[in-house]
Amino acid sequence: YLRMDIIRLSCDKKEYLSLLLLGDEQESMIDRYLDRGEMYVGIHDNTAICVCVVTTETGFFEIKNLAVDPRFQRKGYGRMMLEEIKRIYSGHKLLVGTGETPSTLQFYNKCGFVYSHRITDFFTINYNHIIIEDDIILKDMIYLKSDNTATNHVTTPKR
Repeated sequence: YLRMDIIRLSCDKKEYLSLLLLGDEQESMIDRYLDRGEMYVGIHDNTAICVCVVTTETGFFEIKNLAVDPRFQRKGYGRMMLEEIKRIYSGHKLLVGTGETPSTLQFYNKCGFVYSHRITDFFTINYNHIIIEDDIILKDMIYLKSDNTATNHVTTPKR
């Protein structure tokens, strides 16, 4: 049975930098969104094992960072965090940008996200080093969307 408490942080977000760097490996890029984003931390047995940062954009919410401690990956914690984010932001469109790696795209597809659009050369332009995931050099940012608006009414996210 998976158990993880999810808390929203309003300060000391950089204390979780090691986890954030798993989802976005350049600190200067994290600095672009961390202060303006809502950050959620997944706690298991008094240990932070998962983080998620969501920003507010015009008309939608964007998941900027979703990361799970490697010791806890592929056990359902990332999905659990994503389901909680979808619940918190229910009634709102969610976007997530990611590299074009089959395992990551498959994860988001299984969680109800579908292809939205692509930003060509995002990683090569915005990062000061080559990023490799699953033996793939990342070039384009792939955006996926979840039409999280299946409710009968639109609500403001509970914070």
